[in-house]
This record gives sequence, C-alpha cells and structure tokens, in this order.
Amino acid sequence: MAPPPSANLPLGDRIQALVKTLQFAWFSGHLVLLLCIFRYSFSFISFNYSSGTARFTYRTAFLSAALTYGIVVYKTWRARQKVGAKNIGLIGLLSDENVQYLVMALVWLLAPQYSLAMLPYGIYSVFHVATYTRNNVIPTIQPNKAPAGASPGTKQAANPLAEAIGNFVKQYYDMSMSVVSLLEISIWGRLLLSAIFFQRWSWTLLGIYTIFLRTRYAQSSHVQDSFTLLETRLDHLVGAQGTPPAVRSMWEVAKNAARQFHDVTDISKYANGSAVPKKTS
Repeated sequence: MAPPPSANLPLGDRIQALVKTLQFAWFSGHLVLLLCIFRYSFSFISFNYSSGTARFTYRTAFLSAALTYGIVVYKTWRARQKVGAKNIGLIGLLSDENVQYLVMALVWLLAPQYSLAMLPYGIYSVFHVATYTRNNVIPTIQPNKAPAGASPGTKQAANPLAEAIGNFVKQYYDMSMSVVSLLEISIWGRLLLSAIFFQRWSWTLLGIYTIFLRTRYAQSSHVQDSFTLLETRLDHLVGAQGTPPAVRSMWEVAKNAARQFHDVTDISKYANGSAVPKKTS
C-alpha cells in the first residue's frame, strides 16, 4: 500500500494528492460497497428486496466489488510487467484469489439476486476500509509530527483512532475470515436449493460457484477448517440415536462423492508432473 502524502504539505494539497491515487479509488469502491450493503439490509429486513432501490443497491455493490478487485488485478499485472516477469498462463491467473473474487463479483452482478453473496465481500471491505483509513486517511488529515525541538530519534505519539483501528483488525481478522468461509459454504448450499427447484440460472451458478469454492478450499486454511467443522457436526448429528438408516446411508454417499470430487479436481498433482488420468470407459 502506498504511503500517505508528505506531512510537510498543506492539508488541501495532502488531500488532493491522496484522492488522485488509484489506491483511493480502490478504497472508495470498498466504502461504496459497504454503504450499499447497509442500505440493502433495510430492504431485506422489510422483505422489500425486489424494489427498485434494493435492486440498484445490490447491483451497485457488486459493481463496486468488481472495481476494487479489478484495480488490484491491474496493479498486480503492471507490477509483473515492470519487472519483466514471464506470462503465468490461464491457470496461474485463475489461481490468484483477487481474480477469483473479481470473476465472482461479475457473475453476481449479472445473475439473479442472492443476498447472501454480498456478505463475504462486505466483511472483506470492512477490513480494507479500516486498514486504508488507519494507514492513509488519518495520517493525511492528521499527520504525526515530531514536537518542536525534539531530537531526531524521538518516537512520535500514535494517533489514538489509528491505534484503535489497528487493534480491531488484529483482534477480529482471523475470526472474520472463518465467518467468511462459513458464509461461502452456505452460499453453495443456497445455490443447491435453488438448483433443486430449477430456479433461473441456478444450475449454471452452482457449477461456476462449485469451481470457485473448490479453488478456495485448495488455497484457504479457513475454508478447509470450516468444511472439517461442518463434517464433524453433521457426523455427530447423523450418528445420533434415532436417525433413520437411510439418512446415514445418504450422508455416507454424500461424503464419499465429495472426497472423490476433491481427488479428481486436485490440480496440484497434475501440476507436479503426474499424468492426467485417462478415462477408462
């Protein structure tokens, strides 16, 4: 993240220098996304999520998400161009989690409304806005300056608000990422229900989102832990006395199918030089 403008500049010049950066556009996108989710929540609570205002805030939220992740992907591409890095290819590009969230933001933008899909982006935005505010906005508006006559090695007093934001991020970040992973699994379940009832776009969305979630599982320990927790709880629930044998059998079939899907879609074993498995029939 780029440093804030020089503290020696006048306040107006510091603010002007800040808002001209691409990083500020990234911050603004996350801030707009949070405002849209906040406004959409009122429509959702009042069961008015099909209104024009609700549709507008929903689409604007994902448009903002696409903007923010698009900026990150663009800056990463520019950085690679500057150092002359070789082309990483399509698989390498799609392995970037920012590209994954960019693609999903565009999918949600064009697809029918799924309110739950907004929440993971919203949680990420809370921490992005908080971090940028702490590192850039506060130092721009109220820069830390050494007291007059102080020696060069004098430590500057930390801004209380910036310190509080930093403590918030440290305390809640890991827990929030676990919440995000549970929400992402819940979204898959929501799409599965839609597909069962053959709602519009449901099977297409389920396929796309399954690929996204499988990729997240391969890259995120939080997603892996959430799946393990979910499996443990369902094992305990299904294993309780009184559970019909048919339900237990269905659960075992579902687990075996999930494990087989995991093994077949494990790209790492192919990338390490193993041959792609051939069809036997």
